[in-house]
Amino acid sequence: MSSNRKGDRRERELVNRLDEAGFAVMRAPASGSATDRELPDVLAGDGDVFYAIEAKSSSGRPIYLSGEEVEALIYFAQNFGAKARIGVRFDRESWYFFHPGDLHVTDGGNYRVKKETALAEGESFESFVGGPAQARLTDVDESTADATADGGDSDDA
Repeated sequence: MSSNRKGDRRERELVNRLDEAGFAVMRAPASGSATDRELPDVLAGDGDVFYAIEAKSSSGRPIYLSGEEVEALIYFAQNFGAKARIGVRFDRESWYFFHPGDLHVTDGGNYRVKKETALAEGESFESFVGGPAQARLTDVDESTADATADGGDSDDA
């Protein structure tokens, strides 16, 4: 399968998942190719928050975005009144989201997301759409974890 067809399929998958989560959502037609205007791949909103999303996928290799791509996303999002986000999906993983300012910038001025970074630092799909945030081992308070492991409450009341 060509990378363009796979990317299109992943974008449609993201649109469907956002729709199922209650967002009004659309895929920008021919984003990145058939227009002189730089458009994000996906626009989504739920009445409270609006996102302009550049969606990228990979089999496992690092994902790169050009500096121009990210600048165009930020420019569009600001003018539209949306929050700019980079959505990444690696094969056999879910979607993870980043604010453009949280991405690694290469010496050449491009942006990079490694799979390990997405899994460790990216915002999970569930958190992104307003569901429960993904708890990480480093986020768990040891006293709460110990009390829970003993079957008791963390409060000594």
